[in-house]
Amino acid sequence: MAGAKEGVVFARNGIENTGFAYAFSLIEGKCKLPVLFCLYLDGTTRYNELKRKLAPATYKSLTSALRGLVADGIVERVEYPQVPPKAEYSLTERGMSLMPVLDELCLWLCNNGYGIHTASLAAEGE
Repeated sequence: MAGAKEGVVFARNGIENTGFAYAFSLIEGKCKLPVLFCLYLDGTTRYNELKRKLAPATYKSLTSALRGLVADGIVERVEYPQVPPKAEYSLTERGMSLMPVLDELCLWLCNNGYGIHTASLAAEGE
């Protein structure tokens, strides 16, 4: 098979036992990638701002994405004890370390004719 590495077997015991599956689980879902992109470009952001920027994301999908990203240590949630309640979200150091990988994905899409208007996350952030 073209591109296969000789002697290397992928997912011998099922794909769920691979680093690929774990890495994908960190970013899969309707809203996780858009949330990461938004927090990378805009920095610390409140929930309602995210909801507005990521329309038509539903309350359930956005809340689920944020909870998952916080649980995985990719996004930080800071709560302020006030009325009405206020919470802000930002990328953690671990989350920031994911951005070059996503940037490469954007570049790959652009370089392979998938109609992406900007070449990378870095271009968006400038």
